Amino acid sequence: MDWLVNLFTTTDSVAHIALLYAIVIAVGVLLGKVKIGGISLGVTFVLFAGILAGHIGFTAPVNILTFMQDFGLILFVFMIGLQVGPGFFESFRKGGITLNMLSAGMILLNIGVMFACYYIFFDTDNANNLPMMVGTLYGAVTNTPGLGAANEALTSVITNGHVPQIASGYACAYPLGVLGIIGATIAIKYLCSINLEQEDQELLQAEAENPHEKPRLMHLKVDNEYLAGKTLLQVANFLNRDIVCSRILHDGNISIPNKDTVFAMGDDVLIVCAETDAEAIRAFIGPVVDEPFPEDNEKQLLISKRIVVTNPAMNGKTLGKMHFSSVYGVNVTRITRQGMDLFAGRSHHFHVGDRIMVVGPEDNVNRVADLMGNSVKRLDAPNIATIFIGIIVGILFGSLPFAIPGMPVPLKLGIAGGPLIIAILIGRFGYRMHLVTYTTTSANMMLREIGLTLFLASVGIKAGAGFWETVVQGDGLKYVYTGFLITIIPILIVGTLARLKFKFNYFTIMGMIAGTYTDPPALAYANSVCSKEAPAVGYSTVYPLSMFLRIFTAQIIVLFFCGA
Repeated sequence: MDWLVNLFTTTDSVAHIALLYAIVIAVGVLLGKVKIGGISLGVTFVLFAGILAGHIGFTAPVNILTFMQDFGLILFVFMIGLQVGPGFFESFRKGGITLNMLSAGMILLNIGVMFACYYIFFDTDNANNLPMMVGTLYGAVTNTPGLGAANEALTSVITNGHVPQIASGYACAYPLGVLGIIGATIAIKYLCSINLEQEDQELLQAEAENPHEKPRLMHLKVDNEYLAGKTLLQVANFLNRDIVCSRILHDGNISIPNKDTVFAMGDDVLIVCAETDAEAIRAFIGPVVDEPFPEDNEKQLLISKRIVVTNPAMNGKTLGKMHFSSVYGVNVTRITRQGMDLFAGRSHHFHVGDRIMVVGPEDNVNRVADLMGNSVKRLDAPNIATIFIGIIVGILFGSLPFAIPGMPVPLKLGIAGGPLIIAILIGRFGYRMHLVTYTTTSANMMLREIGLTLFLASVGIKAGAGFWETVVQGDGLKYVYTGFLITIIPILIVGTLARLKFKFNYFTIMGMIAGTYTDPPALAYANSVCSKEAPAVGYSTVYPLSMFLRIFTAQIIVLFFCGA
């Protein structure tokens, strides 16, 4: 039995370290699935399992724990950046600016309440109290990347070697943080006298009045004399709107038009355009024909086929420069990305993973399929090279020092901020550098979860040794109730303001709050009470900026206020 005892006690052996992480992560993930009142702590329970392991002396060398913690954090934040990158800049459009400003205000209020609690309830002469309150802040807002960024920044400014284990404050505040977010969201409903059924009806009315930019298919009859003798390119240029003419019926013959196809009075055309442009295009070309478009004749058999873009050479190319109609005799009528239908405008950039609807003769369509790749198996493997190239650049960028007057050390974005910013930029503009950033959702989630669990397990194990003295015999109760105040006060202020001042729908506010706190349980609750997509839209609109600000402000707070 000595071999078994040695396996658990020889802390510097590879087998012991692997066993330690396997047990902590497995126990934490399994216990995190247990729901109390319909709410679970999820993967964050790995932190508590790590604290328990560290408390009983089941640990590993500090340098190993530090490496696993930092590597897990890098992997986690980089995969988050790749996920939010494509929508980061677009989130400021279509009313997103107001939501993002409200979200940023809530983040600043969280920080303000944290400082207020620190000066009111804690001894400011104790150098450990402010760092511990930073940990409490990120537990209260349920943001693990922020904890990682703050923890990393502390190691760069604490020069005496005694870095506070701020994960203890995080662990105290996190459970009530999850409950407080949902509870404060419910409180807004009563404070503002909101009727859920009425909110749902307003969403239906708003959808009818403001259609999204979705493709619209119309069968039109050409009856504008101005169009007679004009080419499709001339018509499109005159309209100054993106249109796709997928088929034309002229003198009983159906054909695939290209930019040089000439319109004639009485032609039937099948037009695809954006929903909001449909009325103007119909008024210019001619009336809608209620009958379905005639079937293709045997001499010119036309098919429609959905093709998946998997050829890396197509990444970043624009639809207008591919000349599908003139070169291949086909038309791309619509594009689907991440489950959303997009209008096939000429300026559209193809990304690996896009699904495009192609219409044309069968042989031509098959040639386009070969050109675009259309190999679903290629999408199953993540682009590992892009991920690690991005991590290299992110670490280099995060290591650049920026001297700022008044700061004890130069500002560095570090291993959290650097990779996050580079990942966002690669996710959005990587195609310009011929980097294929596509990964399946499952692959992204797997890498994120591996990084997150390694980070949480390492932080928990390191914090476990002093957890009892810090929390149970120390200021643990203060961390709990101050964390609760940090959670609910900003929600009540900003949520009420969003409703009474800016008149946002309650379900959108729910999503905005969940996104600001990067809290999936709060989003799940919002989705459970709303049948529409408003919570998800609010969540996705503010999530990218909120995640960035949570990580960035964590480092700023530590570098400005926690230096020693």
